[in-house]
Amino acid sequence: MTDLLHDARVSRGQFLRLMGGLAAAAAATACSTRPETTATTGGQAATELKFIGVADQKAPMDALIAAYQKVKPAVRLTASYAPTDQVQTSVRTQLGAGNAPDLHVVYPGNGSAMSMSQIAKAGLLADLSAQAWTPTIPEGFKPAFQLDGKTYIYSAGSSVIGAIYNKKAFEKAGVDAPPTTWSEFLAVCDKLKKAGIVPIALGAQTPWVTQLITYALVPSTVYAKDPSFDDKQLAGQTSFAQSGWRQAMEMYLELQKRGFFNDKPNGTTFEQQTSMVATGKAAMAVQVSAVLPDFRKAASSPDDLSMFPVPGADDAASVWIPAGVVVGLGAGAKGGNVEEAKAFIDFLGRQENINAWAKAIAAIPLTQDASSSIDPAVQSFLPFAKDRAVPFMDQRWPNAEVQPVHFAVIQELLAGKSTVDDALKKMDEAYRK
Repeated sequence: MTDLLHDARVSRGQFLRLMGGLAAAAAATACSTRPETTATTGGQAATELKFIGVADQKAPMDALIAAYQKVKPAVRLTASYAPTDQVQTSVRTQLGAGNAPDLHVVYPGNGSAMSMSQIAKAGLLADLSAQAWTPTIPEGFKPAFQLDGKTYIYSAGSSVIGAIYNKKAFEKAGVDAPPTTWSEFLAVCDKLKKAGIVPIALGAQTPWVTQLITYALVPSTVYAKDPSFDDKQLAGQTSFAQSGWRQAMEMYLELQKRGFFNDKPNGTTFEQQTSMVATGKAAMAVQVSAVLPDFRKAASSPDDLSMFPVPGADDAASVWIPAGVVVGLGAGAKGGNVEEAKAFIDFLGRQENINAWAKAIAAIPLTQDASSSIDPAVQSFLPFAKDRAVPFMDQRWPNAEVQPVHFAVIQELLAGKSTVDDALKKMDEAYRK
């Protein structure tokens, strides 16, 4: 493992200190185009910029593009949105071929084909370090934004993974309050099942959804017992197979064996998962808070839905949560409008725009002022923020191979085509590549 990769990861200690501060503060294909166009604004040729993002970026981007149009009418920005798994392949291919959009989705840290570290190392992201907002990046988040001390990604804040739940479904089943331990969680699922409600909607046909239950459990099964697990894994002193990852996968399968998922989760999409919870056919979905607005939009009343941490331990004091920098965007280093693309990102870095983006996706703002707000559904996670929160697991993985293997082995486990031993072995092999 090179020092470069090690330096590009978030220290667990740094992250916990940062999240504590946040808790206290809370008491498809497109080529870069040249500016030669027949469109004019006040007699001046308009610069056309293109952005490709993912679905949970649509609400904030649409609003902020409209706001930018008023500030800089000579720039026209067109946005399109693709599924996460498609972005990981098609946009990454465009980047390598030199025909990427001017602005595009970027994932924080490392661990996926479209992550900041992977793309920046290839020289495909423009340096944003000179922008006014970059010195305000909290210390613990810098490895998610920076490589070799330079900033390559904009992100508006952090999100959490937990259970999005339908309050009316809970009430119908006689569940008075969200569970705080694993045993209570299983008892709630059993109560919901007996009431004729699917306890947990799982859209595992959509690859990125497969990872979220393990991500929700691993903070409690791994990091609560060994906060330095990532450092030891990078040093070759431990592995997925030798850790609480095994327990988390067994717990995942326990939910399936007890009939707590919908039928055929491998044939169920994210959109179907969303609809099931929004309509009350299912009571819960383990999801990232960034998609909470999608669930609310599909519900008859947004107030029907809220969130709680998935308790991955039988001792409530040993329950930890996953919290990480939300998906962001960057400017292509080889585009024809790099400076204009960077100027738009600089606009996004204004505090009022950080606040607007974070509010749109139920995130905790990167930096906060008197006008910042945190979604009420995320409030239940804040008591964990001081010393029981860890970044999303993939942000410290050493390559982009582990994540797709994780997706695949979960689908194989759900289909009964693999064992936990085999799944962990494949992930360890991918980690060591």
